[in-house]
Amino acid sequence: MKMKWSLYLGKIAGIKIYIHWSFIILLAWILIANFQMGYSLYEGLASIGFILIIFTCVVLHELGHALTARRYGIKTKNITLLPIGGLANMERMPEKPGQELLVAIMGPVVNVVIALVLYLYLSATGGIPTMEELAALQEENFSLLAGGYFLFYLMIINVILVLFNILPAFPMDGGRMLRAILCFKFDRATATKIAARIGQVIAVVFVIIGFYANFWLIFIGIFIFFGAGVEALFETTKSMLAKFKVRDVTMTSYTILSPQDTIGKAVKTLLEGQEREFLVGEGNEVLGVLTRNEIIKGLNEYGKETTVSRVMRKDFITLQPEMELKDAYQSLMINPCSMAPVFENDVLVGVLDQENINELVMVSKALDH
Repeated sequence: MKMKWSLYLGKIAGIKIYIHWSFIILLAWILIANFQMGYSLYEGLASIGFILIIFTCVVLHELGHALTARRYGIKTKNITLLPIGGLANMERMPEKPGQELLVAIMGPVVNVVIALVLYLYLSATGGIPTMEELAALQEENFSLLAGGYFLFYLMIINVILVLFNILPAFPMDGGRMLRAILCFKFDRATATKIAARIGQVIAVVFVIIGFYANFWLIFIGIFIFFGAGVEALFETTKSMLAKFKVRDVTMTSYTILSPQDTIGKAVKTLLEGQEREFLVGEGNEVLGVLTRNEIIKGLNEYGKETTVSRVMRKDFITLQPEMELKDAYQSLMINPCSMAPVFENDVLVGVLDQENINELVMVSKALDH
């Protein structure tokens, strides 16, 4: 699903592109910083243009991942631009080491190609400055347009993107490359744990250096540290679920609301029981899913007399009893609805939600100890 407060920009190769609202703040901050440094409006707008071109390279980087993943039947729902980079919302990563390695490496490869094309062009046109020229620019309070080195700096940024992304730490591409390589020798859960530990060590080094060199390294280190932890937890959970089927945790006692029922009735059902999510349907047909968030939002916007059909989510997934539980878990994680109806031979036999899976994980951990 797309991140909240994101603006839709359009589609490339059938993949929706969004820009997060925080990106707008970044552009405003760059413009203000340029004014404070004494640059003209033209130079300030040029800096913003430079950032937009950089993020065009970021989009191309994410498309490198997405289009390679498409070769293996993996869809990418959207790409969101954030101040820290791009985020491709893929259904999953390939579990075959060779495929994951190729998907992970194709993003940096795109930036390598961009940097190489720029280098060849600049070499042919004499656009690469000498060390003396670069030193002179720094002494002159230079801007990105100074000396006409716009393309040179763009080439350098793409080189930096490559170096940053190949760091062997989750959630960077290098962390996924490292896991893919380790998967040739270890099982996926073990490979992920090793790669995550290496990533967290790198993160701690970044934080330490950040206190003495650049404060931004502290934030990058924290981002990498927690990203590695989340990835390790996700793969550990999937590994624990590998021996289960959807049938093993399907709930057969659940409430189905009618599309004509009011939000007021949904609130009453919510308060009287333990359920937090409800199916909306008639007979054997499921028309939507109503979560607590939709109930609260419906109350605020329309009042308790509005029917649940007006606020229910229709972008739910359906599952089958014999489906691998780890695959169902992954599908629920990337879907806006954390509940899914379970059908067997087109007959509704129950529901499954993330909370149910989390309870199974806790029980399994307790039994293992």
